[in-house]
Order: sequence, then C-alpha cells, then structure tokens
Amino acid sequence: MIRDVLARFLYVSLGGALGSAGRYATALAAVAWLGPGFPYGTMIVNLIGSFCIGAVMELVPMSDLRLFLVTGVLGGFTTYSSFNEETLRMLRDGAFGGAAINVAATVAGCMAAGTAGFLIARMFR
Repeated sequence: MIRDVLARFLYVSLGGALGSAGRYATALAAVAWLGPGFPYGTMIVNLIGSFCIGAVMELVPMSDLRLFLVTGVLGGFTTYSSFNEETLRMLRDGAFGGAAINVAATVAGCMAAGTAGFLIARMFR
C-alpha cells in the first residue's frame, strides 16, 4: 500500500516537473513571438492542456499512466493561478478590455478545447 502511494507520488512529481518546464518554455516562446503585452503563454498552455486532458481522459483508462499524464504533466503544464494573477494585474492597470478578452477567450476556449480533445479522442476508440 505505502509502496503504491510512494510510486504514484513519484509519477505525479516527475510529470509535474516535465509539465512545469513545458509551461515555462511555452511562456518564453510566446513572449519572443507575440510580445509581452498580453498573457499569450498562459492562454496557450491552458488551451493545449485542456485539449490534452480531454483526450487523455477519454483514451487512457484509470491507471498510473493517466495519473502521470493528467495530474502530473498536464497539471504542471496548465495554470489557473497565473491566469488569475495576470487578469487581476490587467484590471489593476486599467486594461479592462484586455482583461475581459483574457477571461472570455480562456474560459470559452478551454471549454471548447477540452470538448474537442474528448471528441477527437472518441473517434479513435
């Protein structure tokens, strides 16, 4: 029992490290390509992560692999807290339009991406 819990803890930890590194690399690339004026990196990782979580949840049965991928890798890759902080910073700075776009595009986009991931994965079952 304890061995299983420790193994799963390790899977989540390793996956989280990979996902967090991927998030950081994506944020750097987004700033380099799109500029620092809008939190594109956070939106991109959340959209990709939502799509992937939808697909993995449909394709991979409950297992250590799914725990590694969803809780570890994709949990480390996606970020609600950065989305929240960036949106609040835009509001504080008076960028109300940008904040509204960020919220609407992220929430609607992530719902659509997660649904698309699920539906596309279902076609491969």
